[in-house]
Amino acid sequence: MRLRPIDLAREHGLSTQAVRNYEEAGILPPAGRSPHGYRVYAPRHAAALRTFLALIPAHGHASAGAIMRAVNGGAVEGALRLIDEGHAQLAGDRCTLEAVEGALRDLAPPRELEPGVTFIGPLARRLDIRPATLRKWERAGLIVPRRDPRTGYRVYTSADVRDVLLAHQLRRGGYGLEQIARVLERVRTAGGPEPLRATLREWRDRLTARGLAMLAGAAALDTYLGTP
Repeated sequence: MRLRPIDLAREHGLSTQAVRNYEEAGILPPAGRSPHGYRVYAPRHAAALRTFLALIPAHGHASAGAIMRAVNGGAVEGALRLIDEGHAQLAGDRCTLEAVEGALRDLAPPRELEPGVTFIGPLARRLDIRPATLRKWERAGLIVPRRDPRTGYRVYTSADVRDVLLAHQLRRGGYGLEQIARVLERVRTAGGPEPLRATLREWRDRLTARGLAMLAGAAALDTYLGTP
């Protein structure tokens, strides 16, 4: 069966130029040529385009393109390695999400901070950690306490202590400082733990959608690998 660029394009609402660009990028196998020099595609090209478009929601545009180029270049193992990396990233994101949800459940109200503020010594004693640990977390950007203008002492507000408690929970779960810093940034952006819970539900929904997209992408790739 001979297919034209427009035949592939119409199936997905694309332009014929987009189809040609995908071929030039190696996402589609090289097309044949008619006696007049026009591109001639076959069912395998149509399957390649379907596979690429199915892989995008699962792995992103760049990784989906890399997977297709690897397959079309005969490097199936390389394509599978890229897919494995995507699954590993998704699994890591799930673990991070679960750790944040667990930390929020265990988050105690900042007693020392109502209605005032606290200092590094009392806060460190409350968590049974050294003040040096809090200073390390500050250098890593996890917390940013203000300084008393008269004494220069660190002053922890209720929001600061909330972040310290959350960081403490995540550290006990084995998470690195960079990961925790990203989580705390989410907390600050959301406006606190309560709004963050809604964000976490949306995050879980996105992870579920991506997992389902990976299944669909894998099925499409399996079909493509069996297409002559």
